[in-house]
Amino acid sequence: MPAAIGAAGAAAAYRNATSPAAASAEGFGGALKRALEGAVESGRQADQAAAGALLGQASVTETVLAVSRAELALQTAVAVRDRVVSAYQDVMRMPI
Repeated sequence: MPAAIGAAGAAAAYRNATSPAAASAEGFGGALKRALEGAVESGRQADQAAAGALLGQASVTETVLAVSRAELALQTAVAVRDRVVSAYQDVMRMPI
């Protein structure tokens, strides 16, 4: 997939996911689900770009950008997970 199409699609998905109407309709759980689906999709795109680079069908720049996007999405998901676990532990430590 060309980088321009991927970037435009990602920008449209971000706008749809962060719109006030989408946020109020599904709440935090829906936003979290969309974010995770986006992270999985960026991982798939990185895999496709890497396979294309190995076959000589994709440029190195496109491949590096796709892998960088996937790495950033993974780092974000791990940071959110860490914060959720920390919040859960804080709640569990609260006296009743």
